[in-house]
Amino acid sequence: MKKIGVLLSGCGVYDGAEIHEAVLTLLAIDRAGAEALCLAPNIPQAHVINHLTGQPSLKQTRNVLEEAARIARGDIRDTATTTSADFDALILPGGYGAAKNLCDSAFAGEGEITVEPSVARLIESAFLDKKPLGFICIAPVIAATVLGKYGIELTIGCHEETAASITKTGAVHVPQSVYKTHTDPRYPIVSTPAYMLAKRISEVATGIEALVAEVIRLIK
Repeated sequence: MKKIGVLLSGCGVYDGAEIHEAVLTLLAIDRAGAEALCLAPNIPQAHVINHLTGQPSLKQTRNVLEEAARIARGDIRDTATTTSADFDALILPGGYGAAKNLCDSAFAGEGEITVEPSVARLIESAFLDKKPLGFICIAPVIAATVLGKYGIELTIGCHEETAASITKTGAVHVPQSVYKTHTDPRYPIVSTPAYMLAKRISEVATGIEALVAEVIRLIK
């Protein structure tokens, strides 16, 4: 059975993994007859957002791995103790946690984005091992920061500001609709816009199902 790493950034769209995107990814992997391996870094969240009000909860602190374990039903591994040998492919759902916890693109100045070290190591080692990579919603920014030097192709839909930040890394942005994916013609890298464009969960599901199917197809 193929094993697909799913790298989560917490739990909750505003400060962690986008829950719809994460669960739809896990569902698509299971329906495709593969096994999901949930992963997250064991680090503090950048901050905690009250999802009812959208405002920061200044007195609260949370841990990315512990929060991601909510989505994974407790079955999750630390990225620091995981290598690309542990999976056949790797997928990153989106959510603001991808831009706040897995990297700092939500806070960093232009050209100053950094990626959490264990996440960067895992992505680049999987890439060098020629394992398929899938990036959903805002997660292509992480891919571009780590792998832009290879001139990879990605889509986040058609958001001009985010697309510009991707191209500044050396990566190539390819506009795409919410229902579609983009596969790099040279590398086994697949991306889809999801909630960068979606207005309905069914739109997100269509794109993620296509991405998971393509990622699995590319496994050698």
